[in-house]
Amino acid sequence: MDSPTITAAPGTPPCGPPTSDDGGWVVTRYADVVSVLTDPRCVVPPAEQAPEGGLAWLRASVSRFSPPDRHAARRAVGVAALDALDPRELRVAAERLTGRILDHAATGDNGGDRVDVTGDLARRVPLVVLAERLGLADPAAAVAEVTAVAAAYHPGAELAALLAMSPPAPAEVTANRLGLLVQAADATAGLIVAAVRHGLAAPDGLGTDALLAEVLRLDPPVRVTRRVAADPLSLGGQPVRAGERLLLRFDAANRDPAAFPEPDRFRAGRANAALTFGAGPRGCPGQRHALALAAGVVGVLRRRCRPARPTPDVPTTRLEVILR
Repeated sequence: MDSPTITAAPGTPPCGPPTSDDGGWVVTRYADVVSVLTDPRCVVPPAEQAPEGGLAWLRASVSRFSPPDRHAARRAVGVAALDALDPRELRVAAERLTGRILDHAATGDNGGDRVDVTGDLARRVPLVVLAERLGLADPAAAVAEVTAVAAAYHPGAELAALLAMSPPAPAEVTANRLGLLVQAADATAGLIVAAVRHGLAAPDGLGTDALLAEVLRLDPPVRVTRRVAADPLSLGGQPVRAGERLLLRFDAANRDPAAFPEPDRFRAGRANAALTFGAGPRGCPGQRHALALAAGVVGVLRRRCRPARPTPDVPTTRLEVILR
């Protein structure tokens, strides 16, 4: 690929030393973000306990939001569920389902050539494939339920339908299985949409895995994460007091020129990895699985579709491609 420039999304801060911001710090440099992610003194903000069955309970039960003394055990539940899934098989399953959806689109009543990547593929394919393998009774119906929960991550959201679909298991096991789906809903979908937007016309010689790795850096589906300093520490030359919040900007750190020369250029095969999946003991345990699902969808789209020019009647949140 001829090293095109991909500008940062609006709101991405410049990369530099930690800056004080309303009782906390904004962290933008690659090395500083890695330092926070791997420092046990930097902990996730606590999630309040809540009655079983609601979204607040889900947040409080999954490893992602667990305190240090509960994290390892809860993470092990998610890791065990993921260990039973072969990323290569997930990729093949995503390819097959994507192919069937494109075949159906080719015979549909929408002109037979345009496909809505956002609505028809990006969330649907990864969630159906993953939900089926996690044992949910109705993977197709789970898509709408998981999407709604992911979009409304607050205590009032309903989990009843997803809980009813889930196989029998202890409450924390069920919560962490559902947590895998909720985390995958927007992140994997966002990566697929970004890869199609930036790379559908890329040369065939650029492998899909390499395409995804660089898109993950330049247009990350997860742009920020948060930590709290449990003890005083020094970060990037700045004194951080106990209790101060740390806002980690993956979008800025992924464009740190100290880690990525000519950071706005699309260049496959970078020496450093993007931080979008995190790092350290809380790095995303499903990274290989998410990339496999995304690669399955994007690989088929690269072979069978071409970019579609935006049309005035299509919302900007919708990304369409044209079948070849």
